[in-house]
Amino acid sequence: QVQLVESGGGLVQAGGSLRLACVASGRTFTNYAMAWFRQAPGKERECVTAISGSGGNTYYADFVKGRFTISRDNAKNTAYLQMNSLKTEDTAVYYCAARPGYYTRYSSNYGYWGQGTQVTVSS
Repeated sequence: QVQLVESGGGLVQAGGSLRLACVASGRTFTNYAMAWFRQAPGKERECVTAISGSGGNTYYADFVKGRFTISRDNAKNTAYLQMNSLKTEDTAVYYCAARPGYYTRYSSNYGYWGQGTQVTVSS
């Protein structure tokens, strides 16, 4: 079992920044790919970004490229999502997720999820 706990959400003005963190416990962190998904009201959950266990490979959805950065500190069992130049359309609940092996962008492939953290971007 892997337990994931997110933090760092909040209210920010458009153009601002937030940093989310996801602390994992329970298993060898480096064996797990990590991803951040988000879900806005009335919309499907979508993959924002993902990172391999070593941190050497990453994926970004087109709508966040150049604005968001995923990273991980395996010594701290923590994954991060740095969000810059936030837009109102980035408003959503953000979830971190983990899966053994390599990352994918499909939520159905992830068996471990955090509780979610609300990010609200005001105009």
